[in-house]
Amino acid sequence: MTEAGTDTTGASPPTQRAGARSRAYLLVVRAFDYPDREFVEVVRGGLMARAMQDALVGIHPEMASADWSGLADAGAGDDDLAVEYTRLFDVGAGGPPCPLCGGLYGSARMKTMEECVRFYNHFGLTLAESPRELPDHLATQLEFLHFLAHREAEASGQGADPGPWRRAARDFIERHPGKWVPQLRARLIKQKPMRFFQTLVEQTERFLGYELIELGR
Repeated sequence: MTEAGTDTTGASPPTQRAGARSRAYLLVVRAFDYPDREFVEVVRGGLMARAMQDALVGIHPEMASADWSGLADAGAGDDDLAVEYTRLFDVGAGGPPCPLCGGLYGSARMKTMEECVRFYNHFGLTLAESPRELPDHLATQLEFLHFLAHREAEASGQGADPGPWRRAARDFIERHPGKWVPQLRARLIKQKPMRFFQTLVEQTERFLGYELIELGR
């Protein structure tokens, strides 16, 4: 899915807020990337924890009370995060214990994917041919929300009505990640994961919940 840039320097407060939300979604997408060595160093150095806390709390101050320290836990070894990512999200008899594809949390995955594709196509978006861009994959869904927030900022900055973009984002969260990410968290807890992944999923769930409140105003 094509990414949009969002420069809202000097813009009105609503435009700046939508731009900040757009960038926050993209940051969460990056946090769910497969953890290569560079990623591990970013986590271990505390940069990921600080970036996520600054971005999400800056938008939703209610998240300030959360414990963000887990996002700096890369384990003792350089491969710990990668091994844990694979264990939780990539492998397992009959599939991974905590899949990152929303359609796997119900009984009608094809229907879920088709509905996601209709959302994307309605806004002129198409998916690349890669596993990461399956229509029901969390990264794909968050990138779509990044796109909608960017368009909201753009509309607001041009004096147009941002309402359609906000309503689309609210509907999409309600029908897709806001619906199944809580189930992902519940499964994750049973796996006794590394703190990084538990904190990441918990804060993603909270962020989506506060986004629904924001978009419902």
